[in-house]
Amino acid sequence: MNPSNPSNPNEALILGAVRTPFGRRGGALRETRPDELLATAIGGVLARTGLPGDKVGDVLAGCVSQAGEQGANIARQALLIAGLPAEVPGVSMNRMCGSSQYATHAAAQAVAAGDLDFAIGCGVESMSRVPMFLDLTLGRGDFRGFDNLHPKILERFAIPHQVESAERIAGQWKISRTEMDDYAIESHRRAEAARAAGVHSEILPVAGVDKEGGAITLAHDEGIRAVIDVERMRAMQPVFRQPGEGGVTAANASQMSDGAAAVLVGRRAAAEALGIRPRARFRARVAVASDPVLQLTGVIPAARRALEMAGLSIRDMDWIEVNEAFASVALCFVREFAPDLDRLNPWGGAIAHGHPLGGSGAGLLAKMLAGLECRDGRFGLQVMCIGHGMATATVIERI
Repeated sequence: MNPSNPSNPNEALILGAVRTPFGRRGGALRETRPDELLATAIGGVLARTGLPGDKVGDVLAGCVSQAGEQGANIARQALLIAGLPAEVPGVSMNRMCGSSQYATHAAAQAVAAGDLDFAIGCGVESMSRVPMFLDLTLGRGDFRGFDNLHPKILERFAIPHQVESAERIAGQWKISRTEMDDYAIESHRRAEAARAAGVHSEILPVAGVDKEGGAITLAHDEGIRAVIDVERMRAMQPVFRQPGEGGVTAANASQMSDGAAAVLVGRRAAAEALGIRPRARFRARVAVASDPVLQLTGVIPAARRALEMAGLSIRDMDWIEVNEAFASVALCFVREFAPDLDRLNPWGGAIAHGHPLGGSGAGLLAKMLAGLECRDGRFGLQVMCIGHGMATATVIERI
């Protein structure tokens, strides 16, 4: 990708980015359908930017478990729920955890190519209402998960569960259990500090329910712990391995969550004609593949390629958003790049606020843009690991 040209009327720019709060699985958003969550994000980004719905050329939505209430092209369903004209098309896409980050890339590519003036890249996942891996369930309800992968794949690669990959990453980069727990504690501390400071301008408050089923408004991420029981955390057993042989626990991995996000991308000249102020430009959009066995280390080559394409270094980044699928993934990134830790996930990450799979990519982009504006920063890097050995990365420049 060539560096963006401020005078290019056809440049694809980020005009708006919003997300719902991320709810705990079985929490405040448990009774909200995912298509309704996504419709809220789509309608929210249009309301905040002032773009009429009939100007949207396409809605591209990331979603991982495309079954049940997330099946039958949730992008199209959600845009109709949001009240967009029937003439607006939509498409659902699945690049696993990078789905909605890739959806924003695809939206930008369509705009930059001149196919559309405006497009929405978005994503959603309700892990309360659509269990993870439901799309791998056989017709009779026989759930075998990734045992359903083609035997030829498993002959080439002994693909383990992602938790085991996270353990192997910890071993290869010599990351201790204590380091992973300490990282998780800091994620919650930062997330709680950001919540208390009220800095999350990207969040759209949504209707939810409390434990008794009473109506509430959820205005912040539900999984954040204001107080951490450190002793209890350190006593937790590893998810897969025997005590003393593994370090990945439920406390130093991402939370299952419900949430949605949307990013509006528009052609510079078209936005200016409507009086819409652009907020950021893309400097790099990247997808890479890596070892399917370690499977979560793609964040390293993805970040390197994105920075190279942008003509920038890790030191140029004012905000670095690494999805905290597991603490070991974020810490291997730290080992490789030695970033300024104050700029790495400054408002905490998925360990604290949750990881609604298909909704996370666009959600983290919205969060990063809000963070750059809050800190008066210029450049941001977002990178996400993806199962089976992939990763997505984005570099943006605030304008």
